[in-house]
Amino acid sequence: MDLRSVGLTSAALLCAAVAHAQTPPPESAESRNALARGIFQELIEINTTDSVGNITTAAQAMGKRLLEAGYPAADLAVLGPNDRKKNLVVRLRGTGKRKPILLIGHLDVVEARREDWTTDPFKFLEKDGFFYGRGTQDMKEGDAIMVATLIRLKKAGFRPNRDIILALTADEEGGSSNGVAWLLKNHRDLIDAQFVLNQDGSSVVTEHGRPQFYEIDGTEKVYGDFQLTTTNPGGHSSLPVPDNAIYALAAGLGRLEKYEFPFELNSVTRAFYEQMSTIETGQRAADMRAILQTPPDLAAVARLSRDPADHSTMHTTCVATRLEGGHANNALPQRAQAVVNCRILPGHSPEEVRQSLISVLADPRITIKYIDENGVVQDKASDRKGFPPPPLSPEIMKPLQKLVAANWPGLKVVPTMSDGASDGVYTSAAGLPTYTITGIAIDRDDVRAHGRDERLGVESFYRGNEFFYQYLKALSSH
Repeated sequence: MDLRSVGLTSAALLCAAVAHAQTPPPESAESRNALARGIFQELIEINTTDSVGNITTAAQAMGKRLLEAGYPAADLAVLGPNDRKKNLVVRLRGTGKRKPILLIGHLDVVEARREDWTTDPFKFLEKDGFFYGRGTQDMKEGDAIMVATLIRLKKAGFRPNRDIILALTADEEGGSSNGVAWLLKNHRDLIDAQFVLNQDGSSVVTEHGRPQFYEIDGTEKVYGDFQLTTTNPGGHSSLPVPDNAIYALAAGLGRLEKYEFPFELNSVTRAFYEQMSTIETGQRAADMRAILQTPPDLAAVARLSRDPADHSTMHTTCVATRLEGGHANNALPQRAQAVVNCRILPGHSPEEVRQSLISVLADPRITIKYIDENGVVQDKASDRKGFPPPPLSPEIMKPLQKLVAANWPGLKVVPTMSDGASDGVYTSAAGLPTYTITGIAIDRDDVRAHGRDERLGVESFYRGNEFFYQYLKALSSH
């Protein structure tokens, strides 16, 4: 061996030794689970309801964790329109070879009353294989997983081929300071990206613990609230009259209960039923094939519509969610009021639905107004329609299908439309293709988001934590 070869060999050994010294030790499953669990618990125990909670406290707590993990202060911002509703934006710097990925998650949660729950909704509790607390399904589990993922990537020295941006935001569930909308309007440069990954949901649909299919939300319904009001001169309760404000409103709501909006499929829901018809069996599978025909088999539509999930997938839905009336026990009501919440199929606007409600309620005594996203009541609703679904590109789908196959062998990846609503409506409107992708599994009969004793399976959380880490690495590796 000549001296040149010796020199090269020595240099190679030296570089290898330095690289080995700089490489962090491999993670254990216990350590990555402990990291995510600790973040999850901290978030659950910070009350972020609109009434008395504080989004800023949660945003600052997550920012502190990321700073301690090595993120420069210059790559992290806590900002918003007021002291209670500040959002966290953090950026993991990459090579810039490709445009950034934006991760979004809302920090706020729906109100929860202690007297309604069997446990304290703002105390993190692990019991019988579940984590309990407000936000365990919607959506502090996703927030915790995204923060844990960025911490792990930073500590591992991972340099992606693109920047990865995380935005944890306010007022998705209500309130007047929606964080995603505010950031897009005031700081678009902080969150501009090629596409968006939204953790607001679950992806693995299970039945009695057995995985049925993996869903990727490619579009969602439009959210709309409507205020229904009847008024009357009132009078003494000993002299009842048929023209009673409460009776008139109740009769109108009864007509709405019996009304069904027209059947309709779009490109995503049609693809959903095409795939599901190969997974389901018997009459249900036959009905799915029948509704795909031209014209669709309306008897099959009616049978499938008996299932609330299928009904919501195929129809716009409107349901009364709040009701109040009267001013004294011994007086005829002078006013009765209800809120009707609608989830509107893409391609239709809230104003279209308001006009439908006027027709269905069929009573000039009932006025129907729109409640905008800031809680302002308006005579006319928005004309904004749902946005067409973004393409399911190979860049998104190939690593997803590979990881789903590795984690749940044989499970099909099925495109779906979210029956609810999320902050994806704002990113989609801004021209940012948005996809809901998680590794969280929830049983069909255990969906407790917004409900009492909200919970998430411990194993589901840990598996979802690792799944998202691997998926994000696959999307951003060289």
